[in-house]
Amino acid sequence: MKLSPDDILFHRGSLLDANGLIHASYDFEQDDQILGDYFALTPEIGVANASSQPIETDYSTIKTLHIINGMGVALGDSIIGLTAIQALRTFNPALEVKIYRPSKAPDYVEQLYALAEGKVAHCRPLPVSLKAIPEQDLRIDIGNHVFWPDFSTLPMIDFFLQALGVAPDAVSPLLKRNHWLQQLELPAIASPWHSGGYVLFCPTASTPIRSIPANLHVGMVEQLWQKYALPILGFADVVHPRYVNISRFSTKTVHFLSWIKHAAALMTCDSAAVHAAAGFEIPTTAFFTSILPEFRVRDYPLCTSFVVDVPELALMHTSSQSAHIAAVEKAYQRLANDLRLL
Repeated sequence: MKLSPDDILFHRGSLLDANGLIHASYDFEQDDQILGDYFALTPEIGVANASSQPIETDYSTIKTLHIINGMGVALGDSIIGLTAIQALRTFNPALEVKIYRPSKAPDYVEQLYALAEGKVAHCRPLPVSLKAIPEQDLRIDIGNHVFWPDFSTLPMIDFFLQALGVAPDAVSPLLKRNHWLQQLELPAIASPWHSGGYVLFCPTASTPIRSIPANLHVGMVEQLWQKYALPILGFADVVHPRYVNISRFSTKTVHFLSWIKHAAALMTCDSAAVHAAAGFEIPTTAFFTSILPEFRVRDYPLCTSFVVDVPELALMHTSSQSAHIAAVEKAYQRLANDLRLL
């Protein structure tokens, strides 16, 4: 059945064109145009999709897994999605995994997949011919996962495991902490911080409603200084005598990860930084607005989380509306009055 333009953008899965090529809705969204007819990639043609039909997979019997349109276009989602893939090797250490990615995903996200290439999975961009993915292999579609109902009601790692056909309880919490990041070869950080001895402040998420408002940055940096008596480094402009903006030293994802790896502690929001910090076992303080912390950091024992209560934004993943941002700022201000945050 042919999909309407709206269905194409919000379809809970990937798309198939009249020539048998698989596409990602995200790529059409970035182009802001849809040309031609597109159809749903369905289980009836041999591609599993847990959003339309539950999956249960015995990975001990699987040689090759093809993940279509995984694991999202956000850095945090991708860190956790790759963690879920790595966890599959608990059941089959020899499992080969191939991921077919949206071709227009942000470059900083694709840099993560380049780092994971050959260590966690092999990646190639969409579109790709359905016929080029062997029918005898396991083929799973996780396209447009942010529109799947379970994505808002499950811890993200459990969501990805379930989407891959694995019961979340079958995987140890230890394997849900993004430790695969420790396998990566990361560059040395800039002097004079190359030996560590700093606290990292990462207040910005991929959307304003999950970011820490700028008017609170100075106060939070001061609290970090009072607690740790260490230089505070970060990726935003903050006017404070103990703070240094290191953005110029962090132009690639590999640098971002390296700064987190060597930090003594981290303060952030619902961002990729909190997931990277868990991978490197860095003590973290994190603030959550629209998504509850148990859906993101449940398995991170070194993360202390705070809920910034904004009920009207519950389960909202992204927004830049001025009313939403104002609500977040008011909620943060209420919380900031409690000096026991740290």
